Amino acid sequence: MILQHNYAVEIEWLGNRGTGTSDYKSYGRDHVVRADGKHEISGSSDRTFHGDADRWNPEELLLAALSQCHMLSYLHVAAANGVVVTAYTDAAEGTMVQTADGGGHFTSATLRPIVTISSGDPALALELHHEAGAKCFIANSVNFPVLHEPRIFAE
Repeated sequence: MILQHNYAVEIEWLGNRGTGTSDYKSYGRDHVVRADGKHEISGSSDRTFHGDADRWNPEELLLAALSQCHMLSYLHVAAANGVVVTAYTDAAEGTMVQTADGGGHFTSATLRPIVTISSGDPALALELHHEAGAKCFIANSVNFPVLHEPRIFAE
């Protein structure tokens, strides 16, 4: 049985400085991301593309989505396999290349979860990252490799 889930967000551009997009440097990249019942996300483009470094850029949000999805999938498979996770952090990194035509794409992402467990087999806890990666909706939706370099610590 296939279940369908739908999601909706709104984006509002805040960067019209009075002349709109009259040229590449005339407009701001600031925007807000909204969803019903949630806090707004202040967005912009990467600083390289004339954005505000204090705001989230789409590249960071993509990497955050991959990291969040893996963590949530991992917590699920850990619980299902008797591995008790007491702490989880990740230091994810992604690589994007620009193409000659002004476009670009991610070529890879690497997740580096550090997981602390209070019970369960540490070897199994490590192996469960493969299952979590296979179950992650976001990782299964991108066209570049999402690599994992997990570390497990037992309390």
